[in-house]
Amino acid sequence: MSKNSACETCREKSEGCEETCDRHDFSFAPRKGIRSVITVMSGKGGVGKSTVTALLASATAKKGYRTGILDADITGPSIPRLFGLKSGRLQTGPRGIIPIETTLGIKVMSLNLLVEQEEDAVIWRGPLLASAIRQFWEEVDWGELDYLFVDLPPGTGDVPLTVLQSLPLKGVVIVMSPQDLAVMIVKKAARMTQQLNVPIIGLVENMAYHECTGCGEISYPFGKPQGEQVSAALGVPLLATLPIRQAITNFGDKGQVEMLDEGPLSEVVARFEQLQPKVVQ
Repeated sequence: MSKNSACETCREKSEGCEETCDRHDFSFAPRKGIRSVITVMSGKGGVGKSTVTALLASATAKKGYRTGILDADITGPSIPRLFGLKSGRLQTGPRGIIPIETTLGIKVMSLNLLVEQEEDAVIWRGPLLASAIRQFWEEVDWGELDYLFVDLPPGTGDVPLTVLQSLPLKGVVIVMSPQDLAVMIVKKAARMTQQLNVPIIGLVENMAYHECTGCGEISYPFGKPQGEQVSAALGVPLLATLPIRQAITNFGDKGQVEMLDEGPLSEVVARFEQLQPKVVQ
């Protein structure tokens, strides 16, 4: 989509606005020092996308990579809660806003670090959402990072479109769950990504099964896993199949997600390393 074609559908369009309006300018300023930008997206909400983002960031940090998370889920941010980060601690330095660091040193920027109360609603239209993403990218002092994960809101709306068009992405990790409805919608997200010529690193199927801690019996609360079928249909790898784990809820609610064992997701880092080999310090 060009700037002019975007202006054609703008409700605030006025004569000649395309000459001066920057709302539909999809070019973000380049950033030096960020080696790999990987976005995590889903078609449907509630599949654990933000938790997967947090676990992937934790896995890379534990392997010695300099890691950050840009929380692009502006109206429904949950990354700070998962890491136990509170608002009101952000400061500004000579190079911009200084992101808050987690226990492992993961740098985090989220709108929930700016609002007074984490329950405060953010009621913004598309242009303001896109502007916030631009500020998080251009005006935050990310420093030197090996990986910057971008946690997207669900769906194929303004924010995913802005990120996919504007950031220098190495690729996308798509999170799904086994329900037929979730599978249908995740295919929409995958095809949006493919239409925009952004590479898909692979799929993560979350909440695929439950293993009884007492007897070891496997059950499927949301139906049998479908990750392999979706992977084959889309022609992209299945990176991991994750179970339902009470520990994830417990540690996430306590803001201690970094203390979890990432399980199969720790192996996904090897896939990232193929995209961007580690630099020996």
